[in-house]
Amino acid sequence: MSPPAPAPAHAELWPLRFISVEAVSGVALLAAAAIALAWANSPWADAYEGLWHLKLGLGVAEYLPAHDLHFWVNDGLMSVFFLVVGLEIRREMHDGALSDPRVATLPVVAAIGGVAIPALLYVLINSDPAARRGWAVPTATDIAFAVGVLSLIGKDVPPALRLVLLTLAIIDDIAAIVIIAFFYSSGIAVGGLLIVAAGVLGVLVLQWLGVQPALAYVLPGSVVWFGMLHAGLHPALAGVLLGLLTPATSAFGRVPRGRGARRAGAPPVERVQATLHPWVAFGIMPLFALANAGVSLQGLELRAAAPLAVGAGIVSGLVLGKPIGIVLVSFAAVRLKLCVLPAGVRWRHVLLVGLLGGIGFTMSIFIANLAFEDLPLLAAAKFAVLVASVLAATLGLLLGRATRPRPPV
Repeated sequence: MSPPAPAPAHAELWPLRFISVEAVSGVALLAAAAIALAWANSPWADAYEGLWHLKLGLGVAEYLPAHDLHFWVNDGLMSVFFLVVGLEIRREMHDGALSDPRVATLPVVAAIGGVAIPALLYVLINSDPAARRGWAVPTATDIAFAVGVLSLIGKDVPPALRLVLLTLAIIDDIAAIVIIAFFYSSGIAVGGLLIVAAGVLGVLVLQWLGVQPALAYVLPGSVVWFGMLHAGLHPALAGVLLGLLTPATSAFGRVPRGRGARRAGAPPVERVQATLHPWVAFGIMPLFALANAGVSLQGLELRAAAPLAVGAGIVSGLVLGKPIGIVLVSFAAVRLKLCVLPAGVRWRHVLLVGLLGGIGFTMSIFIANLAFEDLPLLAAAKFAVLVASVLAATLGLLLGRATRPRPPV
């Protein structure tokens, strides 16, 4: 059964915003996460692990470092999710909330605070060198779950606020990847970056030629994806890059004089987003939750000092550090006139973004796996990420519901 088709691409009927996904999509995301967590800690946990480690070469296995089902969900399908996010940001940069540079600067500076303060809190709580390796765990934001929770608050949230959350989460993801590359791995492979550049060049050439069909861009887009993977970066970020490169006007490239009027339909950034939106909202996001929320808590032991400190540092960083860092740095930047709040956004909304930024979840757990070799520390870190993410989501929902405008009596 195909997902529901989007309404016509008309400004009053369907504003083509990925982040205004229906509440049912957010419910499906959280339901899938709950099922995964229960499944992974049930007597059928082996079946859960076996499912996601099912080998799927898809004809390209020899070129990839991993090719199980979990890989294709996280690094393959989630590229489509990030593509839709990139398309939304590209559209808003062209003629929306992010077209004002001072507004677009806000999520950038907010993300800096949201990375620095949680890391500082974690280091202050953990003095043991082995435990301190997890300083980056509370710096991450899970963009899929943060957007899913935001969708449950309702349609009264200012649209510009959703753009701030999306942009901040993407910058947060990029920061996490840079941290992983320089502190938890051997670095970034230059050869992979050259492949990325070749793919981007292919996209730009097609655009210069005025090629309209979206399928024509699949091949160079795949080259960008492969280059990201080869460079040691998260390949799903290729979706963001491709989304930002998508034309925001109907006529682009070498359009002969007089033919521009015949290309007056919806621009590519809107057409592609309209096509992919339902698949992402009702298919890819719940599948992502099902594949990643199944965290086994086997081996959890919080009575020892080191695991307890690791857990306290992560919970404090995500639940307290994220909102404190995001709000304080944003406030300072606004007071210094480096940026401004978007239309309709108040400081209580910035606090809401800070709370939702504390949903670290999959990226935080990924960093924890790299940071800790000691199993008790790793189990404590995973448990703390789950607790912190649930707390942050709950506090965000409560604040969002409390600050909704009251209906007239």
